[in-house]
Amino acid sequence: MKSSVLLSSAVALSVLLSGCALLTPTKQLDTYELTAPDAARGKGRSRRQILIAEPSALKALDGENIVIQPAPGVIQYLKGAQWADRLPKIVQARLAETFQRSGNFGGVGKPGEGLAIDYQIITEIRAFEVRVGAGENADVELFVRILNDRNGVVRAAQTFTASAPVTGTGNDAYVQALDNAFGQAAVDIVAWADSLI
Repeated sequence: MKSSVLLSSAVALSVLLSGCALLTPTKQLDTYELTAPDAARGKGRSRRQILIAEPSALKALDGENIVIQPAPGVIQYLKGAQWADRLPKIVQARLAETFQRSGNFGGVGKPGEGLAIDYQIITEIRAFEVRVGAGENADVELFVRILNDRNGVVRAAQTFTASAPVTGTGNDAYVQALDNAFGQAAVDIVAWADSLI
């Protein structure tokens, strides 16, 4: 009888403790997005239709973590913060929006949107991080190819780099610097593509 009472008490206690664990709130992460900059008008609106493919990236950049680099070759993640989606998906969406805002193309879309594509913009994210240490800067490096969708020939390829200083402190300042650097690169990519196709 004593052992059954002890067993029942132990079971009740474990159920109560597991219920408390479920009720304990988990700390919410600050969640961030990138913005699409306004690109300058180039040659004017044409009938060209382009597809923005999802960028490729190494595993460290292919997720929701925001990368911090305290020293060359060392990767850490910004504590208490995350991207709103996988970084390649966000870059794809904001790059497409930047192309659309330029007004220089007949159509801009992503895979599955049913456009009759003339060219694809294929991007590799090579760097997207805040370098901390002596000076704090956000660095973005994107390798971009323009692929003729009609014949599979690469029309051109170029690396775009941009850097922006971190002004202020905390997660908001780090992400704002990354957003600024991305904005510079995105505007340069649109101008370059518009000059070539």
